[in-house]
Amino acid sequence: MNAERLLQRYEMIVDAPDAIDRLRKFILDLAVRGKLVPQDRADEPAVELLRRIQEEKARLKKSSSKKNSLKFEDWKHEELPFDLPDSWVWSRLGDILIKLTDGTHHSPDNGPVGDFRYITAKNIKEHGVALNDVTYVSSDVHAEIFSRCNPEKGDILYIKDGATTGVVTINDLDEPFSMLSSVALLKLPRGLLNRLLVIFLRSPFFYDQMRGFMKGAAITRVTLKRMAPALLPLPPLAEQHRIVAKVDELMALCDQLEVAREEREAARARLAVASLARLNSPDPETFSEDARFALEALPALTARPDQIKQLRQTILNLAVRGKLVPQDPKDEPAEEFDEALPNALAKPFSIPSSWKWSRLSYVGKLRGGGTPSKSNSEFWRGEIPWVSPKDMKVDYISNAQMSISQKAVRESSVKLIDRGSLLFVVRGMILAHSFPVAIAQEFVTVNQDMKALTLKKPEMAEYFLRALKGLKPQMLARVQRSSHGTCRLEGSDYSDFLMPIPPLAEQHRIVAKVDELLSLCDQLEASLMTAGEARGKLLEALLAEAITSPILEHRVAAE
Repeated sequence: MNAERLLQRYEMIVDAPDAIDRLRKFILDLAVRGKLVPQDRADEPAVELLRRIQEEKARLKKSSSKKNSLKFEDWKHEELPFDLPDSWVWSRLGDILIKLTDGTHHSPDNGPVGDFRYITAKNIKEHGVALNDVTYVSSDVHAEIFSRCNPEKGDILYIKDGATTGVVTINDLDEPFSMLSSVALLKLPRGLLNRLLVIFLRSPFFYDQMRGFMKGAAITRVTLKRMAPALLPLPPLAEQHRIVAKVDELMALCDQLEVAREEREAARARLAVASLARLNSPDPETFSEDARFALEALPALTARPDQIKQLRQTILNLAVRGKLVPQDPKDEPAEEFDEALPNALAKPFSIPSSWKWSRLSYVGKLRGGGTPSKSNSEFWRGEIPWVSPKDMKVDYISNAQMSISQKAVRESSVKLIDRGSLLFVVRGMILAHSFPVAIAQEFVTVNQDMKALTLKKPEMAEYFLRALKGLKPQMLARVQRSSHGTCRLEGSDYSDFLMPIPPLAEQHRIVAKVDELLSLCDQLEASLMTAGEARGKLLEALLAEAITSPILEHRVAAE
């Protein structure tokens, strides 16, 4: 297995989760392991480069650095994470740098004006130092910082504190500046390319070392003492140039793949929307064919199972508009529940002539809930489900996370709800995006964030369950928010809510068709998830095999 085979199979794995991002990391991993470009036996071994680095450091410090020198034979084999090419050598970050330090530990207050720029983590980007929203320090503060932290063009800047810990870049500013302590400064010796070191510092290998050192409950943090002993492979100088060039080439390819993928996803999304639009505004003569096309084509139009949610809502939307199944002239007209409904009242949409409109409060009895006193333990030693919004994750409720006793029903504001009643949420942040509805399969109680609707015609419960789900957008449009953000439906918001009611026989046909189509959605969703998992496993296998393949070697004849 090698990288070429991985690219040959790219079309099979492109839709794997985070495929492009994982390919970028894979390239960096190959680079740091010495497997990205061939080795040239004519290159000077890295051990000689390491020796010169130590000599340069010793001259700069004007003292011997023998105690810090690194010899390959000094390394214990068990310390080494993986094998390197023969011409490479292991080192520690602190031993191959001229300086490893950070900025000031106090924040100046000069704001947007001053003598010298004050660079913080928010200014460090992968492409360089961003100067938008930059602050400044006075000359006195800069002089204090500059005495130990003097960033120059070409130095490496590494975020070691905060949410963006691990972001690393090359300083591209000509003028001097000061830095906050959240940014580390890395000065390199001759013979070590700053772009090569940036590649290695971005690699999963180095990041995993730092991740093990990150401290802080809310803020990730890496200290200089932790960075200095981090292990890093050191390639020969000539190979450093080849690695940088190859990484640039492959990252540019990843950019092209990313653009192509985004364009393909956008095209897929447009086709999926167009397919669903044909269902939401159906032609009676072509609806069956349109629906079949949408269900068959959607797997090719998306690799994201979450998009199936749109299809589910479309099916339910059609059901409540009388466009999912044909009307039968032999059906008895829908029952008239709301004879007092004003004719002039605006209706949300048109329905078949055999259907009727009714306000929700006219089709059954609405009942609220409550919470028995928590201080009375006898109230909470029972077997009657006490349903709250957190239980509303299924269509049929037979139990709840908490239960209460008969004594609680008798002696508190809680009411017993009949089997077959519809339960729905009227208060909670879930109403910001969802409208949970369920049918009670046992006698239950509900808390004060819930309502129950006991229908006059219990046999209509299954249709109402699906109809309320289909009307979710209309119900959510009535949700109100308090000053502190809590979502709620007031009494009139749901009691006056208009429900389209088909003839009973058609209700049964609608329920059957909805269940049939939603079952197909389940199968489609499962197939997409399975395909995504398969792509992810294939990508993992290809990457792992490529990384563990033998080190590439290439001998170039000396001229």
